[in-house]
Amino acid sequence: MALDQNRSITRGYSPAGAVATASRNRVLRNTYALLALSLVPTAIGAWAGLQLGFTWMAGNPFIGFVLFLAVAFGFFYAIERYKNSGVGVALLLGFTFFMGLMLSRLLGHVLGFANGASLIMTAFGGTAVVFASMATIATVSKRDFSGLGKWLFAGLLVVIVGMVANIWLQMPALYLALSVMAIGLFSAWLLYDVQRIVNGGETNYVTATLSIYLSLYNIFVHLLSLLGIFGGDE
Repeated sequence: MALDQNRSITRGYSPAGAVATASRNRVLRNTYALLALSLVPTAIGAWAGLQLGFTWMAGNPFIGFVLFLAVAFGFFYAIERYKNSGVGVALLLGFTFFMGLMLSRLLGHVLGFANGASLIMTAFGGTAVVFASMATIATVSKRDFSGLGKWLFAGLLVVIVGMVANIWLQMPALYLALSVMAIGLFSAWLLYDVQRIVNGGETNYVTATLSIYLSLYNIFVHLLSLLGIFGGDE
């Protein structure tokens, strides 16, 4: 009788499965911890940019965009190469500092509004809500979102091409449409990336953090831009 009870308790238990689950949980915890840490250099970079009046090729937006992509992809390459060492973590934090610098111009514009600080906090809170919602869905949902990958990549290309085109077109309506699309797109990227960690598709917390950070950054930027357009008080 006791033997039968022991068999019923252990039925379905797999040591390999338990190890895999523990590994995925560790990657997820490390990702969230590094993600929280990455906000520090982002804030420092934004503060430094505000103090220094940092601009990035403001006189030539297209050249500035190309140079930004060159720097960003240089970081991506280096982070991927050293993702299994402390160098990868240092490079990731350096990248987030750079992104903070790039954010300072938008922050300076929004802070020019009477309610600018409130708009920034609203955008930050909204981004946090989106992240919490997508992370929860990715963790508890039984639905497989891995099939979204190719559609998300196609959507990303559409947004990038649209943003580049609007450098010349300067169409406010197009910018608004692309911003709304970007918020939805990067929210879906969050869902996709977090579930990849949960399901064991991503096993390196440095690259996982980079992916989630980029989604959160873009959601915050576009949400803040929309709030500045529609809610800014002169």
